[in-house]
Amino acid sequence: MLAEANLNLYITSAHPCPYLTGQQAINLLVDPCYRMNPALYARLLDSGFRRSGDDVYRPHCQACQACVSTRITVADFVPNRSQQRNWQHNHDITVHINRGEGFKPAYDTLYRHYINHRHYGGGMDADSTETFASFLLSRWCTTMLVEFYAEEQLLAVAAVDELSSGLSSVYTFFDPQVSQKRGLGTYAVLWQIAFAQTQGLPYVYPGYWIEASPKMRYKTQFQPIEGLINGQWQALKK
Repeated sequence: MLAEANLNLYITSAHPCPYLTGQQAINLLVDPCYRMNPALYARLLDSGFRRSGDDVYRPHCQACQACVSTRITVADFVPNRSQQRNWQHNHDITVHINRGEGFKPAYDTLYRHYINHRHYGGGMDADSTETFASFLLSRWCTTMLVEFYAEEQLLAVAAVDELSSGLSSVYTFFDPQVSQKRGLGTYAVLWQIAFAQTQGLPYVYPGYWIEASPKMRYKTQFQPIEGLINGQWQALKK
């Protein structure tokens, strides 16, 4: 069910699926001319939508229902042993929250390093700095750019939207070589959960879970986690 009955939605043309090789994807796109705001987006988020830059969309593939929107229940979250070890191992990491300093040159350097090792040839490696920055940020939403450091070395950056219903992960990128020892992707999610707890927020929305995609399957390691299936939030098991 949609959060707003009077919202105009458009169907995009088919394009290569970014998650499942060899498949085509179609999205529902909220009218770009609609005056979006954080409160409305929070409701849309609970209806399975996500944002990319200013655009708000939801997968709408008739022959495939693999993309499942997810949310981690913050108050009930219990880290498993691996996550406990990750948190302890990264005790030396310091965090700086960038809420108004803009997109820094160091982000672009780290992003290029990340993409070239993790997604080379996938199209994102051709993005300009401006394109990448516009994908992370929006004009109508408060997004914090969370910087993770060891001493003075920037290890990772997580773009996270701050909403009344919780934190919504937009994108995380990190030094892939350092991450082999530190598990930076996992640590970034654990930090968001811990931060949401301190803010009294009920959920962290880590994005779409796709069982058939190894890169997206990790989300169910954060328990309890719910998935939006047939319009209802349901518990997802590991």
